[in-house]
Amino acid sequence: MRDRLPDLTACRKNDDGDTTVVVEKDHFMDDFFHQVEEIRNSIAKIAQYVEEVKKNHSIILSAPNPEGKIKEELEDLNKEIKKTANKIRTKLKSIEQSFDQDEGGNRTSVELRIRRTQHSVLSRKFVEVMTEYNEAQTLFRERSKGRIQRQLEITGKTTTDDELEEMLESGNPSIFTSDIISDSQITRQALNEIESRHKDIMKLETSIRELHEMFMDMAMFVETQGEMINNIEKNVMNAADYVEHAKEETKKAIKYQSKARRKNCRAVSHLGKGQHTLQACFPPTPKVMNSMEKLIPCSRCPGRPSWAGTQKPVTGR
Repeated sequence: MRDRLPDLTACRKNDDGDTTVVVEKDHFMDDFFHQVEEIRNSIAKIAQYVEEVKKNHSIILSAPNPEGKIKEELEDLNKEIKKTANKIRTKLKSIEQSFDQDEGGNRTSVELRIRRTQHSVLSRKFVEVMTEYNEAQTLFRERSKGRIQRQLEITGKTTTDDELEEMLESGNPSIFTSDIISDSQITRQALNEIESRHKDIMKLETSIRELHEMFMDMAMFVETQGEMINNIEKNVMNAADYVEHAKEETKKAIKYQSKARRKNCRAVSHLGKGQHTLQACFPPTPKVMNSMEKLIPCSRCPGRPSWAGTQKPVTGR
C-alpha cells in the first residue's frame, strides 16, 4: 500500500496560510442606516436648540427691555431650527418616495419593512420635537401678549383679548397707543415695552407661519403611520415580557435541577454506606457457602446469616 503521509503533510503545510473569505455586503442598507443616523443626530440638535430657545424666552419675558444680544441669539436659533427642520423633511420625503420604487424592484420585503419602520420612527420623533418647539413659541406669544396687556393697563388703557388680538394681527400697535399721552417716565417705559413686545410677536408669527406647512405635512404622515408604529411598539413590549417570563422559568428550572442533584447525591451516599448490608442480606449460594470460614448472624436482618472470611472473592455463583 502506498504511503500517503507525505502528501497529506504537504497539503497541511499549504493550508497553514491565511485564507481570505470574501463576504458581499449590502452597501444599500449601509448607506440607508448612515442616513438614518444623520437624521437622528439632526433631530437631537433641534431638541437642543429648542431648550436654548426656551431659556431665551424666559430671559426676554423677565426683563422690561431685554438686551438686543439676547433677541439676536433667539432669532439665530429660530433660523437654525428652520434650516435643520427643512433638511430633515427633505431627507424623510426622499426616503418615503423610494419605497414605491423598491416595491417594484429587487429589494427584499425584510429590507423594505426595516426601512419603513425606521422612517416611521424618525418621522414621529421629528414631529414630537417640532411640536415641542411650536408649543414653546405659542407659550411665548401668550406670555408676551399678557405683558403688553399689563403695560397698556399701566398707561390707563384697558383692552380685551379680542381687541389685543386685533392689534397684533394688524401689525400696528399705534391703534391703542396713539392716544396715550407719554407725559411720565413710567408711561414712556410702558410704551417702549409695548412696541418691543409687539415686534417680538410679529417675528414669532412669521416663524410660525413658515413652519406651519411643514409641520402639518409631517403630522399628517405620522397620523397615517401611527397604527403601524403602535403595532411595532406593542410587539417590542410583548417580546420584552416574553423574555422576562423565560428568565423566571429558567431560574425555576435551575433551582429544581439543583434540588434533584442533591437528592441523587444523598441516595448514592446511602447506597455506598449500605453496600455490605445488601451483600450480606442475600443468602449465598452453595459454592459460596463452601468457601466461607464461618457464618455470623446478620445484625440488620435477624434470621439471615452473614459471612466474614479471608477467602478470595468468589467470582461466580
